[in-house]
Amino acid sequence: MQFAQVPPMPYDQLREINAWRRVLYLTELLGQDPARYDGFGYGNISQRVEQSSGVADQPRFVISGTQTGYLADLTEEHYATVLACYPERNLVVAEGPTWPSSETMTHGMVYAVDESVRSAIHVHSPHIWRAARALGIPATDESVAQGTPAMAEEVRRLFRDTQVRDRLIFAMGGHVDGVVSFGRSVEEAGGVVISTLARAFQMEA
Repeated sequence: MQFAQVPPMPYDQLREINAWRRVLYLTELLGQDPARYDGFGYGNISQRVEQSSGVADQPRFVISGTQTGYLADLTEEHYATVLACYPERNLVVAEGPTWPSSETMTHGMVYAVDESVRSAIHVHSPHIWRAARALGIPATDESVAQGTPAMAEEVRRLFRDTQVRDRLIFAMGGHVDGVVSFGRSVEEAGGVVISTLARAFQMEA
């Protein structure tokens, strides 16, 4: 990680992403629970931002900070800006008031392989994850760990070899309950995961 401590992005630029982050927190798709995942915070959300600065040929995006899941509400102090991701070097270049989520490389690859994507969301949903195959949701290889260069390459594979562009969602096969949705807006990415959760609930009824 190459990280520079700089002042936060103005909150006006974070209103939409932060509103959806609160929806995910209230639906427990993102958060922190002592009884789940060894008590660690889970889930994160990102949004592509204009390339006014940063690294050429690299998607620039804002993402919720590492281990902020326990907070019901975030402020501008809880978001980092990612300037570049280099999975082949296991390197993330970022700046802001806080370090970016450990899943940053996964988000970065989603943006890198599809320029139309404006937002990506990583949630934890046992309901969606268990029903992924039945729902026809593409999944990464079960042997691949989250937050790694190998996971980024698995994302590339899904975009190349599956219908994930049409589904706008995939499961993380080796990351219990991990699911990633994406879309041309934060609203689309959030709507996909909420509607998929409803479909998973229907299968359980």
